[in-house]
Amino acid sequence: MVGVFRRSLSFPNKNSTRPSKPSISHHVRSVSLPCRSHPLISHLKDEINQLKTWDSKSDNPTSAWLCDGLCRLRNVHFSLDDLLQLPQTQESLRREPDFVEKLLEDFIRFVDVYGIFQTSVMALKEVQSAAQVAIRRRDELKIALYVKALKKMAKEMNKLVSTVRCIGRCSVQEPVSVSDGDDELAAIIKDVNEVTVSVSVALFNGVSLLSSSRKSSWMGLKLAKKNKVEEVIQEFKQVGVESFWGLRKKGDEEVRMALKRMQELEGSIGCIESGSEKVFRSLINTRVSLLNVLTQ
Repeated sequence: MVGVFRRSLSFPNKNSTRPSKPSISHHVRSVSLPCRSHPLISHLKDEINQLKTWDSKSDNPTSAWLCDGLCRLRNVHFSLDDLLQLPQTQESLRREPDFVEKLLEDFIRFVDVYGIFQTSVMALKEVQSAAQVAIRRRDELKIALYVKALKKMAKEMNKLVSTVRCIGRCSVQEPVSVSDGDDELAAIIKDVNEVTVSVSVALFNGVSLLSSSRKSSWMGLKLAKKNKVEEVIQEFKQVGVESFWGLRKKGDEEVRMALKRMQELEGSIGCIESGSEKVFRSLINTRVSLLNVLTQ
């Protein structure tokens, strides 16, 4: 157990390159993690509970809702990273090297899936730009290539969902700790893993359903409900695959509306890309902090 020092608690210096984080009040209290809940743990619990509340409000999901979830998840990992910087946290984790090793394994898998997602979204943005040109020219051959790319991406997203769910099923087990404080620390880290899984599943499922057509939307909707995304992301729903067919037979107004929806969708995807990239970077930072626990 880490000794108790009579001094004011000070947090590690924040990295000036990070986005601003929610302020945390400082208290004059013991810095010994096992004695009582550290204020960072209390703050982290609040953020996790807010994220769970966000996850429960998926009845009518939009890209803004999804981006909000990604922002909240990034903040959770920022707070966890701050907690991992505390010497008493590091000492507690060093007593459980197997637990830390499992955490490192989980986080490298999270980093991998978000890296793949980033690559997929960049590819999607490229084919979207080409699709908008094809719509203006009513080039159904190019539109067919776009639809094919959407379906390919949907398969990739489904694979990512399976990978993330595996992380959830094989989540880290709380170690046999020597104190209540160690147990509390292990429990909060496990909660972080769980909300990371839930937000990631919502993200990958939401994007995979972009390629749903009217014919297949019912089956996609059943899958989405099972995965806690009860409907297709609204902006994606408005630009279904079926809306691209028969362009040569559609009037100018219909084509203009299709282009408008595509442009709105492009903005929504850009927001999701930005949010997921921030989560990706926060995951890397957290893993580096965990690695430092074993190497320092």
